[in-house]
Amino acid sequence: MIHKLTIPLYHEEICPRFDLAPEVLFLLITKGNVIEEKRTIALPRPSADDLCHMLLSEKINTLICGAIEDEYFQFLKWKKIKIYDSVCGNWSKAFHLWSKKKLTSGAILSRRMVEGKYV
Repeated sequence: MIHKLTIPLYHEEICPRFDLAPEVLFLLITKGNVIEEKRTIALPRPSADDLCHMLLSEKINTLICGAIEDEYFQFLKWKKIKIYDSVCGNWSKAFHLWSKKKLTSGAILSRRMVEGKYV
């Protein structure tokens, strides 16, 4: 089975906001969660509408993103796209967790200090 996954990016990190992504990563995943194709597209301007149109035209199955407005979340969900939202951190860590079926919405994948200790 072929799976198409998209991650809005800011450098190597998941863009904090879906509607402000300067570039988008497209991954074509084959059996065994092997990345068959990887391409990054720089967007001419940040636009949630344009990004939604791009996801539909590329027939994307899964979106991993940061914050997303409810209007776009509901629209993409209605279009049968699986969404992991409010995820922050490096895109490759998110993909690794997704491939192991361990990614959840709201996942914080960056090291951060909590009560004086890095977690």
